[in-house]
Amino acid sequence: MAKSELEHEMKDGVVFWGYEDSGELIGVMGIQDVGEVTLIRHAYIRTSVQWRGIGGKLLSHLRKLAKNPLLIGTWANATWAIEFYEKHGFELLPAQHKDHLIPKYWKISQRQAETSVVLASLEWLRANPYCG
Repeated sequence: MAKSELEHEMKDGVVFWGYEDSGELIGVMGIQDVGEVTLIRHAYIRTSVQWRGIGGKLLSHLRKLAKNPLLIGTWANATWAIEFYEKHGFELLPAQHKDHLIPKYWKISQRQAETSVVLASLEWLRANPYCG
């Protein structure tokens, strides 16, 4: 992510958390309150240390900080990310719900919206039973 994009995201309310090992930043994940939901944003783990539980630790920390039910958007072809979030209790929502939720909570291009999916926390699904 370019510095200008990072600054824009922070000005838009994304709060980033990092994971360090031996003084080196090896993972980041953001959280953003938007209306009645909290979004997980921009989850990145350094390639050389992926699959070691760092993403899970960051996600667990952000879940504790979340004031609202959680939603996560990611690329539809990022199957590893979808599997990661499903492993951590999130459910992939049907396309018709994604098409309603993305313009409501995310500021992304139409092209990105078309090629993305949305996953929801159990808390969000309980509050929106028609979407599961």
